[in-house]
Amino acid sequence: MRSFVIALCLLVGCGGTTGSPAAPDAGSVDVATRRTTLRVHYPVGARSLSLRGDLAGLSWERGVSLTRVTADVWEWSSDQVARSFEWKPLLDDREWSIGSNYRASPGATLDIYPRFVTRSGRWSRAMSSFHSTVLNNDRGLWLYFPPSYDENPTARFPVVYMHDGQNLFNPATAFGGNPWYAQDALNHGAEIGSIREAILVGIENTPDRIDEYTPSRDAGRMAGGRGALYLRMLIEEVKPLIDRSYRTRPGAADTVLLGSSLGGLISAWAGVHHAQVFGNIGAMSPSTWWDDRMLLREVAMLRGLEARPRRIYVDSGDGGESGDDVANTAMLAEAIRAAGYRDEIDLRYVVQRGAVHNEVYWAQRLPGALAFLLGSRDP
Repeated sequence: MRSFVIALCLLVGCGGTTGSPAAPDAGSVDVATRRTTLRVHYPVGARSLSLRGDLAGLSWERGVSLTRVTADVWEWSSDQVARSFEWKPLLDDREWSIGSNYRASPGATLDIYPRFVTRSGRWSRAMSSFHSTVLNNDRGLWLYFPPSYDENPTARFPVVYMHDGQNLFNPATAFGGNPWYAQDALNHGAEIGSIREAILVGIENTPDRIDEYTPSRDAGRMAGGRGALYLRMLIEEVKPLIDRSYRTRPGAADTVLLGSSLGGLISAWAGVHHAQVFGNIGAMSPSTWWDDRMLLREVAMLRGLEARPRRIYVDSGDGGESGDDVANTAMLAEAIRAAGYRDEIDLRYVVQRGAVHNEVYWAQRLPGALAFLLGSRDP
């Protein structure tokens, strides 16, 4: 496993499956009846679903049959649950669902969308020439679909939008031959339950990358300033296409915008101006230096905004000749804190010691960024 796994373990921890620490409690609570209900959404055909767990009346050795409610929904309920417990569904009481254990609390109603067979997602350069009328240019779009997407057609997924799409998956197209291996980060995170399964959309850059990824014109560099139009393309053209074509969760809480360098700059700026669309922001080694550090002034406006990102991830290295702009990035993190964000609650700030400004280190930090922005799997 590549170095991103090491980074994932360092940043979020690594777990197992059956008998391992489970996902956090989740689900709605029926206060009136305290009835606990587990619903498993999965198209099993002629096969059956069962439940195992560590609650009285359940065991890890033999399953209890789930009741078929509809063609694709199976259910177990009880009004005798007095404590939180771990559980897992099985096909024909033989094949465990993939990933870590689920957890249920007394009185909760949980809906899960498991997978039993598929361990890896699929990715491709799905669109070679996406035309933007906003920018009047063309670019490719890369798409990753998580393991459950094909196996469980009842499931819907959050979406991660990432810039520099040609760098994300394929060594043949990545800058310097060093992709982020985003597919490995998402596959492994889904396997151990540290990252929710998600669709990833990689938007390729163009020869106008500097102008499109910058929200203002830098007078010293005589460049930049088309970032607002680039974000209009994402909001008015790319995102609607994805939402109508695929099984997404389109709300801001389930939408991530993430990039590095100038891609981190435009992502952070989008968090100030478009949080109603992009509710989770990732800025990796952001170019905070751009235009006399205009981003610091912009981020200060977060405090007064009604719509603002639910989570923000910021990072850098501190190596190489530039030090990966670590001093400016530290000021950016502090400005976000001053706007009311709290470390490891709705802000994560990471400095990778010795890391320099390139794809190799962004790939290593990607699993931790996605784990924070997407959270662990549902529920």
